Amino acid sequence: MAPTGRTAADIAASVERDLHQGALAPGDALPPVRVLAAGLGVNPNTVAAAYRLLRERGIVETHGRAGTRVRPRPAASARSAHGPDVPPGTRVLASGEPDPDLLPAPMFPDPATWRTLYDHPALYPPLADAARTVFTRDGVPADHMVAASGALDAVERGLMAHLRPGDTVLVEDPGWANFLDLLAALNLNARPVRVDDDGPDPESVADGLRAGARAFVVTARAQNPRGAAVSAARAAELRSVLAARPDVFVIEDDHGNAIAGPELAPVAGDTAHWLYVRSSAKAYGPDLRCAVASGDATTVGRIAGRQRLGPGWVSHALQHAVAAAWTSESVAARIEHARTAYTERRAWLVDALARRGVTGYGRSGINVWVPVRDEVVAVAELLARGWLVAPGKRFRIDSGPAVRITVARLMRDEADALADAVAAVPDTPPSGRFRNTV
Repeated sequence: MAPTGRTAADIAASVERDLHQGALAPGDALPPVRVLAAGLGVNPNTVAAAYRLLRERGIVETHGRAGTRVRPRPAASARSAHGPDVPPGTRVLASGEPDPDLLPAPMFPDPATWRTLYDHPALYPPLADAARTVFTRDGVPADHMVAASGALDAVERGLMAHLRPGDTVLVEDPGWANFLDLLAALNLNARPVRVDDDGPDPESVADGLRAGARAFVVTARAQNPRGAAVSAARAAELRSVLAARPDVFVIEDDHGNAIAGPELAPVAGDTAHWLYVRSSAKAYGPDLRCAVASGDATTVGRIAGRQRLGPGWVSHALQHAVAAAWTSESVAARIEHARTAYTERRAWLVDALARRGVTGYGRSGINVWVPVRDEVVAVAELLARGWLVAPGKRFRIDSGPAVRITVARLMRDEADALADAVAAVPDTPPSGRFRNTV
């Protein structure tokens, strides 16, 4: 259905309405500017302005001659797009979710005695104490902290504290799809940075800083989708690069933390403004929408002040559960078991692929990234063989095609069969090829 309206605002509103009602779906193309202008009897500049509004709202994206399309995850209410039909018996390895059997049971407060009122610290004191202990142990300054509703909420609040629409942010490529969608919704420009097993490439970061980027977001470990983890040597290189631009805002996302595998090698902390974010969802349960962020006084003050004007605080019941988890010896043992299990499951698949001459990347976390020549073919061929994996398109900017395989629930006896299926995909790049594309 073609957009309607006579003004830019009306045309943009009609696209949002069609999206909400299901007449438009993620990925659908909008008419070319001149074609729609002729159909509506308006000036092409009016349609161009409408499309610009939609881009600024994170609803559409423009790809040169490919035209303007609805984003895969538009920042507007939309009916869920149907994915591929999954035949019975298909092994689903596309979710990016942890293994529920490895999650500890949440320890919420006793409802019989739990009472909270409005006059209390926004950061629950037991969680502040637990976070300070964890952060200090890992080499992260913990003088100023704030709680947020998960990692992405903390990242968004950090960006909004310092950046304005149109600013450029250095992002990992491939990178976290939800974060890339968030940047579009905030009307921030994403400049891709190459990533290898040890994290962002310092030269690529330096190039972006010289080009005027105002912020840099780095994943500490369990990088989604590639599985990178910043090594101590790479962290030192990145700190050296950032030392030349102390005005750049640095956000370090440590969403995987305790289950990621490698130990933390912090990057954030040396620039004038920075934020280190440690989330609880992946390791302790996706419904624990709580993260603690540490940063400089100005950044944390802005986040806390803006939060105070809105939701006020993150539920203290959630903060209590996270504090209990971070200080429990029994939970720590369970988390260490999960960390070992995820490490083994990544290795099972990466090693099985290597034996078949196929490269898979997965130094940390719960995903393995496998370069392919054609994502559509690869996903279809694997589905035909009983495996559902995620196409890499949503995670990429300039990096090469690949598929993401979530190994969180992969069993030992499945790894060889899955590797056989991947190796059988037509034109799967052999081991050692296309390393520069990821």
